Amino acid sequence: MSSIAASRRSSSATAKRPAMAESAGGPKAPGPDAAQAKKRVALGNITNVAAGGGRKVAPLPGTAKLNSAASGAPVKKGSLASARSVSSIRGSAVKSASTKPAPPLSRYGSTTQKQNVPPPKVPTIVHVPNRIPALAPCSSFVSPGRSEDSVSVDETMSICDSMKSPDFEYIDNGDSSMLASLQRRANEHLRISDDRDAEETKWKKNAPAPTEMDSICDVDNDFEDPQLCATLASDIYMHLREAETRKRPSTDFMEMIQKDVNPSMRAILIDWLVEVAEEYRLVPDTLYLTVNYIDRYLSGNEINRQRLQLLGVACMLIAAKYEEICAPQVEEFCYITDNTYFRDEVLEMEASVLNYLKFEMTAPTAKCFLRRFARAAQVCDEDPALHLEFVANYVSELSLLEYNLLSYPPSLIAASAIFLAKFILQPTKYPWNSTLAHYTQYKPSELCDCVKALHRLFSVGPGRNLPAIREKYSQHKYKFAAKKHCPPSIPTEFFRDATC
Repeated sequence: MSSIAASRRSSSATAKRPAMAESAGGPKAPGPDAAQAKKRVALGNITNVAAGGGRKVAPLPGTAKLNSAASGAPVKKGSLASARSVSSIRGSAVKSASTKPAPPLSRYGSTTQKQNVPPPKVPTIVHVPNRIPALAPCSSFVSPGRSEDSVSVDETMSICDSMKSPDFEYIDNGDSSMLASLQRRANEHLRISDDRDAEETKWKKNAPAPTEMDSICDVDNDFEDPQLCATLASDIYMHLREAETRKRPSTDFMEMIQKDVNPSMRAILIDWLVEVAEEYRLVPDTLYLTVNYIDRYLSGNEINRQRLQLLGVACMLIAAKYEEICAPQVEEFCYITDNTYFRDEVLEMEASVLNYLKFEMTAPTAKCFLRRFARAAQVCDEDPALHLEFVANYVSELSLLEYNLLSYPPSLIAASAIFLAKFILQPTKYPWNSTLAHYTQYKPSELCDCVKALHRLFSVGPGRNLPAIREKYSQHKYKFAAKKHCPPSIPTEFFRDATC
């Protein structure tokens, strides 16, 4: 059996990386020394017992990024094919619609009526020169293609002529009963309100009293940006608060389930996944979902340390398929592990994770809440928006490394990260206000324990062997958030609810 396994690994390894071999007649591939210099160091030592100053991280070779870009090609072809099929369906629909005789558009809209339908009788209207019709402004709009019989060139009636029904023709300043009846029907169907602001606040859940709105800034007032979902944002985040209790991992799976894995190994795996996400330029939601899938799977499945990295790449593969436009391929995840795992092993672990999670991939993470809480913090604050956002993101990503912080829900971690970020940027100013208390639904006293844990993590750091997040946020594009000075302690009065 050992010889069969050895032959399988040798044959798979040779077939795995055809790009590294020199093809006949093609350009010569780089030598093994040059390829190894560019290749990422895999997570070989999960126990993180290094003799030197930690492991070195080399950037991924250019071929990996090219493979990632090329992996999106079949997806684009599929989308083009689907677009052609949609266009052909639309073309056939237009063709069938053009051959189908169009029904009459109005009672008086066309002279090409059917022979068996007699034309309606138009009532005779007595011309009164001194009276002005009630719909006189509408008569000033004339259709560009209007013909003598009030039908435009494209066989559609103009807007004003379509309103010339008997009900409208008899309306004038003297017929007040008909005008009152139409006004009453319009009010019943359109529900026009004189006070728009009062109507907009009725749909909001837990809306505060008008006396309390004086000190609360409105975050959902931008109705022009469709991505903010101003009319639905409150309901969306109320749903996320309810869903986060159902999609949370266990808080004691290391003690109750796992026997060969400890919190330190989990932290090393997540630190390595942060580097992978940076190299492949994955969105932050992919990283947060990956950690959520890992913890939820470990909450009910015992695993040994040799397969912990396999679980990490399988969960990142699932999260990338869920969040990314062009997700990395399975072969790329095998490559970044230095071909420690075969393609079939990654796919098998992916299926195991999906089946255990019952394909419930949507999970509220701290990143989901952090976007809304950061917007609430910036709307009534003078702090630089990017500095506050990057410091809060840095604190929130540091929390992913700590197994003990799983005891706090994601919304509480996001609110505590905003609290700590505001304190770091302005240590003398009270970090919480009525707007943040309203939108986060957390009081300062409820954030006390989590804020102190994050403050300790920010001050001490994740450790010399977990450098990925600190190095990531020490760059200029993140405004050097990891290098911000943090006061050694937080004043106790900042956690009092009375001042909020």
